[in-house]
Amino acid sequence: MEAERTLRAEDVSHLAELAAQLRVDSIRCSTKAGSGHPTSSLSAADLLAVLISRHLRYDWADPGGRANDHLIFSKGHASPLLYAVFKAVGAITDQELVDTYRQFGSRLQGHPTPALPWVDVATGSLGQGLPVGVGIALAGRYLDRLPFHVWVLCGDSETAEGSVWEALDKAGHYGLHNLTTIVDVNRFGQRGETELAWDLDTYRRRVEAFGCQAIVVDGHDLVAVDDALGRARQATGPTVVLARTVKGRGVPDVENQPGWHGKPMKPEQAERAVEALGGVRQIRVTGPRPEPAPPAATQTGGPPELPRYDRGAKVATRNAYGDALRALGSRPDVVALDGEVSDSTRADRFAEAYPDRFFEMFISEQQMVAAAVGLQVRAYRPFASTFAAFLSRAYDFIRMAAISRADIALSGSHAGVEIGADGPSQMGLEDLAAMRAIHGSTVLYPSDAVSCVALVAQMVDCTGITYVRTTRGGYPVLYDNDETFPIGGSKQVRGGGDDHVALIGAGVTVHNCLAAADELAGEGINARVIDLYSVKPLDSDRLLGAVRDTGGRLVVVEDHYPQGGLGSAVLESLADLAVPARVTRLAVRGLPTSGTPTELMDQAGIGVTAIVEATRALLARTR
Repeated sequence: MEAERTLRAEDVSHLAELAAQLRVDSIRCSTKAGSGHPTSSLSAADLLAVLISRHLRYDWADPGGRANDHLIFSKGHASPLLYAVFKAVGAITDQELVDTYRQFGSRLQGHPTPALPWVDVATGSLGQGLPVGVGIALAGRYLDRLPFHVWVLCGDSETAEGSVWEALDKAGHYGLHNLTTIVDVNRFGQRGETELAWDLDTYRRRVEAFGCQAIVVDGHDLVAVDDALGRARQATGPTVVLARTVKGRGVPDVENQPGWHGKPMKPEQAERAVEALGGVRQIRVTGPRPEPAPPAATQTGGPPELPRYDRGAKVATRNAYGDALRALGSRPDVVALDGEVSDSTRADRFAEAYPDRFFEMFISEQQMVAAAVGLQVRAYRPFASTFAAFLSRAYDFIRMAAISRADIALSGSHAGVEIGADGPSQMGLEDLAAMRAIHGSTVLYPSDAVSCVALVAQMVDCTGITYVRTTRGGYPVLYDNDETFPIGGSKQVRGGGDDHVALIGAGVTVHNCLAAADELAGEGINARVIDLYSVKPLDSDRLLGAVRDTGGRLVVVEDHYPQGGLGSAVLESLADLAVPARVTRLAVRGLPTSGTPTELMDQAGIGVTAIVEATRALLARTR
């Protein structure tokens, strides 16, 4: 299946004609749309003509085929070129390409998304396609053990993103010989020259410093490009093809001119460009096909044997997360990644039991999330773990993962002021807000080990981005092992029909609410305690019942900043229900310091005393 034979003159002629078609179609669709990035597409057309004709092993009629190569446009703004490729291979029609590109309701969106079955992940936020490609290549080499190759087209501007170098570093570390990055070095970015322009030697030295083989080539020499891609496929480690190209190649009006990034040609200019390129063509390409692959392994055995805990025992939910993750490892599709804190997140328990399905991403949170996205492309169920605060570094990757319709599970440990003496740099106090804002996300915050295990066990089959927030310290187990915790539900831990107020918490604050309820009971105040372990989706029915039974008196307590967290979720739900309520919100409103968990929660106004005082004040105002 290799493109080993020497290119004949007629082969080169065919490739040149195909490249011209890709250029023409990139111009036609972007001009018709009145927007797009044609010049970024023109520079890479020769590279793609050679790749799809001779090196990309892909059955376009079966985009889900296990043996297919993967093609990722990390420079997603060059979508005119990608869609022109799809036309050339017969996946879409000329009419769809020209008439629907960037139009409302079209699957040919401005940047690629998996609305198209030949697109693995959404791109367009630069620096993401290559890190995702690392995840796909990890699956190919270490899990699937299939000979498919991952080809990633990058722009030269995006190499300024640190995530690109995180990806090359991990590609080198894991010896991903099945990964090739093609960098379209066309010299011009959006506002002028790129950082390195055409300094190919500096690009080469940087690539080699990260343990990858650099192949420098003239990106418009079809024979040289063919040789470079052939060498890349046969390499023993990850490869980076550094292709010197010209932006706007083939169109005299725009070739090698600044100021044309992201600008379509006017109709009369496009007409001249198409004529200069030899006119409209309808070439159909049949590239190499992959060898048949064996079917994927099927799950064996029964459900995982989940850990159990004694009621009242003090167990940190991060420990329960690690125990549950290890139990889920009995499923062969479960994989785990960690950001070099697995002894704290407790993901090391999975690593000890299933080292062949654990991938250490070191201190590279962007790469960790991206690799999880890549692994799920290959139908694995990834769990990625780090401190809640450090997931903020990867937030754009999480956001894009949702656009990719990726199914990944994230765990953030060491959340809130409860972590104690480490201080504010380690405290996740924004994570609930951030994760709630992700499209289609699920956000979970268990209060004890039993509920944590039950929720993690459900995360493995959740769709979209699922996040669990875990606690550093050990707290009493509140529930019996056989209790259920449906996502979107909650628990009333204490209370009855004559409650004066409802104390609402999640995670550590549930325990503070229980202690406050005990103190209030001594004063004749009946306090209902609700564990909102599912922050998104929220149990609106439970809230409605609490409002009805308490005269609308709610005290919401969260170890999180007030913006966007548990209190916001409660108020949004009540607003949607159009239910009047008298809500007191206790949250971390100042900048924390170091201290013990109790000292810090008291200082933040979310400790037991603060809850008791807030409840008294609420009752005094509303009786």
